Amino acid sequence: MSKYKNASPQARQEMTGLERLGFRVSSMINHPIAQSQRWVTIHRLDTDGDMEWEEVMGLLVETPELDLTFNDDESVTVRWEAQSTEDRDDLVVPKDWEDEKVEEEAPF
Repeated sequence: MSKYKNASPQARQEMTGLERLGFRVSSMINHPIAQSQRWVTIHRLDTDGDMEWEEVMGLLVETPELDLTFNDDESVTVRWEAQSTEDRDDLVVPKDWEDEKVEEEAPF
């Protein structure tokens, strides 16, 4: 007899339409190919509600690093420039990190 048989099942939480769309757009932008080419085209799906689509597109428009092109087929092309580590606010690099030189000899 399994020791988990008597455990109460946890309630499964469904993602909202906004969460699902946000996750899809984020995944597309963060995909290695999109990061390499620094652009991605996001197609609106039949399951994307008007309110959710407007909310996510509004957030993207408000992001100054992104350039959005709204296409005739209701898709949106998102472009961005490569950022240096100094320009990023989500990455903490010590000021003298780049100046540090490893002066120890290799152990082999």
